Amino acid sequence: MSTPSTPDAPGSSDAAELGPDAPSAGTSTVLVVNSGSSSLKFQLLDPLAGEVFASGIIERIGLDQGMGRVTAGEAYGAHQGEVPDHVVAMQIVMELFDQVGLALEDAHVVAVGHRVVQGGARFSAPTPIDSWVRDQIADLSSLAPLHNPPAVDGIDAARRMLPDIPHVAVFDTAFFADLPAASRTYALNKGVADEYRIRRYGAHGTSHQYVSKKVTELLTSEGKDASGLRQVVLHLGNGASASAVADGAPVDTSMGLTPLEGLVMGTRTGDIDPAVFVHLHRSAGMSVEDIDTLLNKRSGMQGLCGMSDFRDITQAIRNGDETAELAMQVYVHRLRKYLGSYAFALGGLDVIAFTAGIGENVPEVRERTLAGLESFGIVLDRERNAERAPGIRTISTDDSPVRVLIVPTDEELEIAQQTLAVARA
Repeated sequence: MSTPSTPDAPGSSDAAELGPDAPSAGTSTVLVVNSGSSSLKFQLLDPLAGEVFASGIIERIGLDQGMGRVTAGEAYGAHQGEVPDHVVAMQIVMELFDQVGLALEDAHVVAVGHRVVQGGARFSAPTPIDSWVRDQIADLSSLAPLHNPPAVDGIDAARRMLPDIPHVAVFDTAFFADLPAASRTYALNKGVADEYRIRRYGAHGTSHQYVSKKVTELLTSEGKDASGLRQVVLHLGNGASASAVADGAPVDTSMGLTPLEGLVMGTRTGDIDPAVFVHLHRSAGMSVEDIDTLLNKRSGMQGLCGMSDFRDITQAIRNGDETAELAMQVYVHRLRKYLGSYAFALGGLDVIAFTAGIGENVPEVRERTLAGLESFGIVLDRERNAERAPGIRTISTDDSPVRVLIVPTDEELEIAQQTLAVARA
């Protein structure tokens, strides 16, 4: 691997000599952009072949000392220095591509796909971005104040830097836009709910859509009838969510108006009695901002045991840490409650799919979640569960009525595929 180049040497010969495989003539590539409040992740890939040519991140946007990096095959590029805003971040993205010898103007980019967390009830499909769509995404910021504003910044920056190709918004909420009325509606005063657009929107929809589709494809390739397939997808990362999917369509999902509802997460409470907010305000004198920070950033596993990384948590449990053990029990208890309720909502269960960082890589969570469920047709193979292997794999026994799978998610590929479909329409 080459020594990271500095921004003073954007054409570093070390990076260029390693020569990443450039997209060949006739290849249609998509640049996927995922903008956070202080970061911008990006990936260049071929949506049809699933080949990734380059991926990277710009971090600490708006802070004193920014940094960025990109990998393209064996080549590596880096940036250190001030990154005042997302426009400058996109400029650095272009420089990083140049560093690794993969100039975007020569990469056959046909579209840019933007991850947008909240599409509200207005957007139920990937949508070409024009000025009106951009303004609508900004207007929905009240429903996702931590996510939509930086997405708009990323959209503005990318459209400025790449004005001659289509830009497409792919919404995390889109997969759940048509949830059945009974599962998307809160038992809140209807007038208030309608006026302030309060309903259950869900999140992580791109991942849930990708994983549930992969499960269907797998069973079909095995010669099984996948029509009417009933599956629960457990997306377990620092943010975590569950979905119930019947015949490819979502029936329910754990996240609600915001990504706070549902499962216990790295720093978020998940489900909690809303009267706790009132109690904290009245008894502790906490402001709305204080409570919001507490629920989203200082709770979950971090709040329970002081750790949010499951590698640390599982090691602490092995070392006899009772606080970490209780945190794990709370985490798994919530998972089992959702799994059971979704099995009933679906009228039965055919597949459970674990995905994302924890779902794919922490066998202890999977084993605890499914322990003792044999009478419900869920029989985990402990040896298969403990194995570390790439790709989709089965971790239930061969005779388990319910198939249990690990399905690596690929949200960037799903965004790129949806973006290409829109660009070609």
